[in-house]
Amino acid sequence: MAPSIEARQLTKRFGSFVALDHLDLAVEGAVCVGFLGPNGAGKTTTLKMFTDLIFPTEGEAFINGISVQRDRKRALASCGDLIETPEIYPSLSPNEALEMSGALRGMRPEEIRDRTRVVLDEVKMTEWADKKVGKFSKGMKQRINIAASLLSDPDVVILDEPSTGLDPRGMAEVRDIIRGLKKERRLIFMSSHILSEVVDVCDRVALLNHGKLLFSDTLANVALRFDGGVRSVEAEFARPVDDPVVSGQIASLPGVSGWSRVDASRITLSLKADGDSRAELLERLAALKLGLVSFRESRSALEEVYLREISTGEGG
Repeated sequence: MAPSIEARQLTKRFGSFVALDHLDLAVEGAVCVGFLGPNGAGKTTTLKMFTDLIFPTEGEAFINGISVQRDRKRALASCGDLIETPEIYPSLSPNEALEMSGALRGMRPEEIRDRTRVVLDEVKMTEWADKKVGKFSKGMKQRINIAASLLSDPDVVILDEPSTGLDPRGMAEVRDIIRGLKKERRLIFMSSHILSEVVDVCDRVALLNHGKLLFSDTLANVALRFDGGVRSVEAEFARPVDDPVVSGQIASLPGVSGWSRVDASRITLSLKADGDSRAELLERLAALKLGLVSFRESRSALEEVYLREISTGEGG
């Protein structure tokens, strides 16, 4: 059975403040979902109800079809999570910290030992397995926290803004780990307010603001859905590409409706909804032999959608 998570009318009130307002959201399969929203939108509140850290005022959360509120142990048995930024005892080594984490989950000692080797390799911390955590950088500690969330070999992984507070290197390391998790056929539900992070690692996005779900869709469909049939891709070349070449050879390719320049070697192409697929356009661009080195969905597309939806929600 494919992994799944679902919220049904999930609501949380703190007095008169509505942190989450009747959330209906269902995700199934081995996908990575970016749970987007500004600070205070209700993302962490949602994840805490999925992991039974707080109880909903109304509604239910389900993991693999099992209600978290009615059967917590069975629902969370197949779920690993990292909520906010837990601290690790500085005197412990990663091996010791994971041994304690596994014991708290009720895992057998031999299972803990076997899985510890696997997860430390997944987060690229094997060589640090017996070093004291107190000497680690924040990024290294976060990798151990992610390893702890993977210890029980879950098929659903819930991460709460895993890159927040890290330096650029630490952020890149965490993103690499998440890309690796996607290859293991897991469902990854990851809250974030960093759009570039979501574009880099996610397949789907769900946008929350003021406790309300504004939309949920595949990353590829977001710009198409909200930009009237126009979406954008960014193409980068190994060397500068002159305007006459862009307007003459590239802009005339089937499916391209317009272009703009990012810098001397990068351009953004607007695509028609009824044009060729991105794969076909990529083949045609490569055939021009202009030194194409990168081709991806334009980050500006998600950014524009995000800002417009958030602005509209606040205005209404």
